[in-house]
Order: sequence, then structure tokens, then C-alpha cells
Amino acid sequence: MGSNLGDKKGNCRQGIDDLLAAGQATLVKVSPFYRTSPVDYFDQDWFVNAAVKLETRLEPFELLAILQAVQQQGGRNKSDIRFGPRVLDLDIIFYDRLVINTPTLEIPHPRMHKRRFVLQPICDIDPDIIHPILNISVKSLLNQLEDAGQEVFEL
Repeated sequence: MGSNLGDKKGNCRQGIDDLLAAGQATLVKVSPFYRTSPVDYFDQDWFVNAAVKLETRLEPFELLAILQAVQQQGGRNKSDIRFGPRVLDLDIIFYDRLVINTPTLEIPHPRMHKRRFVLQPICDIDPDIIHPILNISVKSLLNQLEDAGQEVFEL
């Protein structure tokens, strides 16, 4: 999850609360929150990012629909700027070891292995998660990441 508009950390916390209030998921663990530099679109404020581990009986597309509803409830509007500013961004990074590739949902997230702001919080939850396509742990992915321009500071 991430936010770079308004009360960034508050937006993330509210997103977790709203997701749990939907009654379709149980919170297992939350990573620390991080202050992170923007990636791909640089003319914007820094983000606050974190990761959560959930248990749910929802299928991935059902979970995606709830995440999108929570984002809208949190004030997210579709932007013309790809990777641009957002009040709240909620993504499914992994769903067990499933691999899904459709126009509306890709699991694992297609850019997660290149993003320090994704890998670091996931490693805080479980560094031994294996990427189901790359067959490598998230800890190894983080250690191999070469993009030094991605700054991540624990809050």
C-alpha cells in the first residue's frame, strides 16, 4: 500500500481499517511504514508505503474489487499520470503461489521485483516468500536490487 497525498500514513492506516471493516479479510501482519522516494514519475511528493499480510476466502478478483472500493472510499481518483500522485494505492503483490495474467489483474505484481518500496516491507513480514515465477525469495530479490535511486527510510 502507498500514499503520497494528504496524511499519507493516516491514509494507509485508514485503508487497512476500511479493508478489514469489509469483513472479508483478517489481518495477519503489518510491516513498518516507510518514507519512500517516487519511482518512474519523479515530479511528486515522496510516498509512505507498507505491506500487509491478509487471510481471506475471497478469490483474487473479488479481493481486487474490494481493494478498488477501499481506494475510492479513501478519495482515490483515476489520474492521467501513470505512477502519479495518489491518496491511496492498494495492490495485490502475491496471492499464495498463484500466477494470474489478465488485463485487469496480474499476480505476482509485474514490477514488484524492481521496487525497493515493495520488497523491503514484504521482507519485514516474511523474507522467505518465494516469487512463483522467478523462483527466488523476496529477500534475495531485495539483496540483488541495483537501483540505488530508490530511497526507503523506516518511519
